[in-house]
Amino acid sequence: MQLSEANRIIREAIVEKFFIPGLKKLGFNPSKMKHPYIDGEALSKDNLIHLFFDLETGSDYPDGDEWFIIEFLVSSKVKMPDELKSPDYFTTLTHKDTIYWRHRELIRYKYGKTKKLQEALEFINKKANELHDVLTKYIKT
Repeated sequence: MQLSEANRIIREAIVEKFFIPGLKKLGFNPSKMKHPYIDGEALSKDNLIHLFFDLETGSDYPDGDEWFIIEFLVSSKVKMPDELKSPDYFTTLTHKDTIYWRHRELIRYKYGKTKKLQEALEFINKKANELHDVLTKYIKT
């Protein structure tokens, strides 16, 4: 088995058995939104911001079993204000003729032998709330 395949299996197991159930307890629900490039279930608290787990990026790294990327995706129908167009908030993701707004974060859930799963879960929830608050401040849905 190659490193990238082994890391992806570990990432999938951790996401399925820890992060998704934990996020559901925090008010996230399955979302019907589909990501143009990431397979898998999306989660959302309010159908404004949709959370995806990017388990492919970096899976070929030696420490790829210690982290993954999350991506928050906002519908292309949302008119993003200029104040939020930046790497700190939202950048574009283009697929065919559709432009999505996205925010990516690296989630490190293990530091050497120390697991930080709960801290990582809390970070994801905090970031989702932060992005939601800033979006609802600037846009009308």
